[in-house]
This record gives sequence, structure tokens and C-alpha cells, in this order.
Amino acid sequence: MLRAHFYKHTLNFSFDAGTSRGVLRKKDSCYIKVWNQETPEVFGLGEAGPLAGLSPDFGAVAEEKLRAICGEINRGEWKEEELSAFPSVKFALETAFSDLGNGGVRKIFDNHFYKRHTPVPINGLIWMGPKDFMRKQIVEKIGAGFTTIKLKIGAIDFEEELGLLQFIRTEFSTENLVLRVDANGAFTPAEAMEKLKRLSAYDLHSIEQPIAAGQEDALAALCEGTPVPIALDEELIGNSHRKEALLAAVKPHYIILKPSLMGGVSGSREWIRAAGKAGIGWWITSALESNIGLNAICQLTGEFDNPLPQGLGTGKLYTNNFASPLEIRRGSIFYDPAGHWDLSYFS
Repeated sequence: MLRAHFYKHTLNFSFDAGTSRGVLRKKDSCYIKVWNQETPEVFGLGEAGPLAGLSPDFGAVAEEKLRAICGEINRGEWKEEELSAFPSVKFALETAFSDLGNGGVRKIFDNHFYKRHTPVPINGLIWMGPKDFMRKQIVEKIGAGFTTIKLKIGAIDFEEELGLLQFIRTEFSTENLVLRVDANGAFTPAEAMEKLKRLSAYDLHSIEQPIAAGQEDALAALCEGTPVPIALDEELIGNSHRKEALLAAVKPHYIILKPSLMGGVSGSREWIRAAGKAGIGWWITSALESNIGLNAICQLTGEFDNPLPQGLGTGKLYTNNFASPLEIRRGSIFYDPAGHWDLSYFS
């Protein structure tokens, strides 16, 4: 008989993580553990890590849904259901059952990332903050071997942000360093094009979500005339029912997929198929999950032959993450066969 248990864990950031929506210091994640009653030592784990202001199942919504599902499983009453309103819960369930089906060893997909330890290239993430703090992060990431870095912009003075980009480009050419920026919707439609023109002087790979989600006509106009390739992020949330229509209307250069926001593993696959049909590039990023969710997302990424650097370098953000075989070296993330999981929290 199948059994399940619910857990909640508050992850503590190792620094004040600045975004245009505010400073992050803590993040709650929920977990589901599933096992067969006859073999309790073999279990699957899945993480639901909804984000405030973005996830439709943020906070108590995901927690109550997972608790209810665990109760149904333990009573033998659970049946698979449609979970479009609970994308992070769907991601947790999909990955927990995949883990259990693969022997309960945190193998979500039997692919080269897990089995052959093939690395996935990632970008180095630079968080918002005082100019000196951001400059310090940039120097550290470049010193650690990253060839693609992403800067969060939109929270400090725009001229200071341009100064940081100028600092980078003075030291590192386009051939040596790829630059991405993420505005998290910080620009207004009225100012966005002018800011994009000024940003284009620094040979950017792309900008994520220059204006806030929900302004489709304005976003389409930006994508048509922008001097900097635009990637959609927040715009995808809540639009899973109209993937093809959204991409046809806006015509972005890229889309960015967070599985716990985009309908889980299956929903992410659907977005990738839609992007492929439309000739739109994509990459996958975490939604600040712990190493349990990050591991699942890395393995999902390993299902595809995508050479673009992914947004999967978030495992060291927290002071109380779960030890795992995930390791970052020279701008790539690996599943280290010599590493180990510390999952005593789930005992």
C-alpha cells in the first residue's frame, strides 16, 4: 500500500537577495515523501516551492493541497487529478513518484546528467544590492569560471546599473563573457524602449521580462522593435492554456521555464514543444528551490539537447540547504557520483 508524508522547511538565505520586487531573506518549501508500506526505506521526494507574488498556489494553498493529498494517499483514496491551479504541487508529485519509480535514489530521469554525470552549463546570477556588492559578485563569478552571467536590474539607480555593465564590458569582451539581464518587469512601457536602446550598447545576450506581465500589446511592440533580444518569464505564468496564442502574439526571442510555475514537468515539456514550433529559444531555471527540487530540474534539463546556459546555480543560496551530489564547477552544474544526500530531515 502506498504511503505519503508532508514536510515543511524554511530556507534561510545566506545574504539579502535583492530583486525589483523586494529583498528575500527566507523562503518556505513544502515536500512530499512517498513510499510503499512494504519497503519504507525506498522513498521518493518532491518539492513544492511556490514564490510570493508569482505562484498561484503560494503559501497555505500549496501546503493545504499537499496535506490533503497525503491524507488521501494514506487512506487509499487518492486518484490522479487535474492540478493546473497548483503547479508547484504538480511538480512535487510528478518528481516524487518518478523518484520512487526509479528506486528512491533521487533519480528523476534516467539520462546522461544523472547516469553519465554530463554537466549542464549555467549562468552565474548577480543579485541586486549596493553597487559595491554587485561588483563583488561579478568579480567572484568571473573568477569562478562563469562565461555567462545574469544581472538582476531595476532596483537601484539605472545609471549605476549601466555603470556596472560598462565596468564588465571594459574588462571582458563579448567573445569572453555573455551578459544577460533580468528586469523582473521593472520598466514602464513608456520608458522601456529607451532603456533597451541604452542597454544595447553593452552587447547583451537578452533581457528577461522588461515590463510587468499582463501588458501583452505593449510587450509585443517591444519584441518587434527591441535592439536587445527579449525573454519572457513572468508573462508565461497563468498562460499555460494559451501557449501557442501567446507566443504567436508576442513573438519573443526566448522563453524561460520554471517548472514549478509552468505546470510541472509535463507543463514544461508542452511549453518547450510550443516554443520549438514557433522557432523560439528557451532555457530552464529554478524557482529558488532547495537541492531536492533543483536536482529534479537539472535532470529535466538533461532530457534535452540545449546548449544555452541554464539558470540552475541557486543551490548555494541557503545556509540550511540539504547536502546533495550537485556541484558547480567552472560554470556548469554536475551530479557528482562521489557526493551524497543528507536527507535525515525526512527520516
